[in-house]
Amino acid sequence: MKQTYSYKEKGKQFFFVLLPIFITQISLTATGFADTVMAGHISEQDLAGVAVGSNLFMPFFGAFLGIISGLTPVISQLYGANKPDKIRFIVKQGFYWSLMLAVVFILASFIFIPQVITGMDLEPKVAYIAHDYFFAIIAGIPPIFLAGVLRNFIDAHGYTRLTMLITILTVPINILANYTFMYGVGSLPAFGGVGAGIGSAVAFWLNFVLNVIAVKILHPFKDYQVFSHLPGPHFSEWKKQLGVGIPIGSTMFCEQSIFSAVALFMTTYGTTVVAAHQSAMNFTTMVYMIPLSAGITLTILVGFEVGAKRYEDAAKYIKLGRGLTFVFEGSLAFILVQFRDEIASLYSTSPDVHPMLTTFLIFAVFLQLADSLDAPLQGALRGYKDVRVTFGLAILSYWIIGLPAGWIMANYAGMGPYGYWISLIAGVIMGAICLSIRLRQVQRKFLT
Repeated sequence: MKQTYSYKEKGKQFFFVLLPIFITQISLTATGFADTVMAGHISEQDLAGVAVGSNLFMPFFGAFLGIISGLTPVISQLYGANKPDKIRFIVKQGFYWSLMLAVVFILASFIFIPQVITGMDLEPKVAYIAHDYFFAIIAGIPPIFLAGVLRNFIDAHGYTRLTMLITILTVPINILANYTFMYGVGSLPAFGGVGAGIGSAVAFWLNFVLNVIAVKILHPFKDYQVFSHLPGPHFSEWKKQLGVGIPIGSTMFCEQSIFSAVALFMTTYGTTVVAAHQSAMNFTTMVYMIPLSAGITLTILVGFEVGAKRYEDAAKYIKLGRGLTFVFEGSLAFILVQFRDEIASLYSTSPDVHPMLTTFLIFAVFLQLADSLDAPLQGALRGYKDVRVTFGLAILSYWIIGLPAGWIMANYAGMGPYGYWISLIAGVIMGAICLSIRLRQVQRKFLT
């Protein structure tokens, strides 16, 4: 990354950072897309089982990776301030506490997940697939958390094309492993939906290995020597890093868990509704990669400019990123409306699932337009390392307003499962309004 002076230069650097992030996020999501599509063509039970297992896994997985992503604004600001020794120390400490997070995640899974699945009103086959899918995928937790440290280290320097290439190399292996374990090859038995979890764990390990190789052999990362002369744990530094990371992770948990909570509420409407809802959410997640990528890009660029004390430039990047994100997302929303029948057919041709799925996809359009307003604001605030207020706003928007409203609309307003989609949209819009107000407050502190 470098200092820019005009909007034209900023636009070029924004896309230079954004496009690899977007391709990376699409590639990551493509594996989940493949999981869902493959499972849907095995049976409704496999699709529903993968859906439940994924909705139990992703909120906590995303939250823990969110904690690790707190390294991005910290490192990007230090990079802008030209403090390589501090960056080296922070990355090394990140290895320690990311492994601690992995141990916590795995232990909590063994303690709570079996009870949660047992307590859900699921068909026996769906419950079996959900349980085994979850515990297959957590075999890849330690390496993917360590890889998360390295990825944030790389991205914070603006080398997002490198993480893009690593992910692109990982995706085909993931899909191949999924197919192998889901459908069986030769003497290897077919594991059905559970095979998707096994394939994802294999991909997590591969991703870690590739990140290690990149950081060890490529400039400028090899110059940091992050794998040599590891110091002992420095708990005061852990406190500083986690002070940024935990609010980010908690915010992501609030966001992702609301979607998982809705998915779990959908189980009361039967396997067909679960399958249709999960398919719609899976596609929505792919489209969400545009505002998510824009948010990550703004975190990196805003952090870089703030670290260099170029606050006006940071504000210009935010204005540019917000406008472009809304235009892109609006264009995709139009395409989604026009081709919703064809998109629904990719997931399922079931006469029960397909018509409900096309309706859910209409709601997905409005959800994504709301996300195009919300995600860039979050990314910008993280670039300023303003993360605690964002967490509070997430609780307000999703859990105090969104989910209760959805439950009321579903159960007392006669909207059924569609009521939950309306509540999700309302929660995201409320979050965007509150974040916009907070961003103006933060910017005034730096610009005055």
